[in-house]
Amino acid sequence: MHGSDRYALRLASGEGFANSLANDRPLETAAVTSMDSQRHDNGFTLIELLIVVAIIGIIAAIAIPGLLRSRQSADEASAIASMRTISSAQATYASSCGNGFYSVDLANLGTAPAGGTAFINPDLSTEGVTKSGYTIATAHTGAVAATAPVSCNSGAVYPGYFANATPVAAGGRHFGTNTSGTIYVDSLAAVVATDTTSTGKPIQ
Repeated sequence: MHGSDRYALRLASGEGFANSLANDRPLETAAVTSMDSQRHDNGFTLIELLIVVAIIGIIAAIAIPGLLRSRQSADEASAIASMRTISSAQATYASSCGNGFYSVDLANLGTAPAGGTAFINPDLSTEGVTKSGYTIATAHTGAVAATAPVSCNSGAVYPGYFANATPVAAGGRHFGTNTSGTIYVDSLAAVVATDTTSTGKPIQ
């Protein structure tokens, strides 16, 4: 075989190999495409799902305590506002209706005199009402003012009063007020037990 013939044979063999590779590439590409398609059709893998669940758990662990604290702060703000509302209502009652004496209870504060308006809003006009996670109630330690002039709404009057906001759920702070008009707070128990004294710390 001449040199030129051997060269031609090698060249032909090389072209055949190249053509063979070229012909095989579409098959390989099709196989890879088929595997990717099958993977997407089967959805997420278990590891991927576990990663997603772990991420959700981390986010929840960070966010939920903050949400609970925000809600507790909002409830406490509402309880303080209720104590201020009762203090203001009792002061108004004493000066304009009770002849210097205070209302016997929240229901009486919610009773309007003839031709007038009630001294407190309906949402606080019931003893033991629950509002924003707190139970609101009033009481008194003195005797009924039997010799006092009749009040403008004909309700019983007393020389003093006290009110407490008690958390419905354990762990919340207690708030209260009394004849002094001061708002008190205590982290353990009911704040006010008399018309003029308190075991709590003044916050106003």
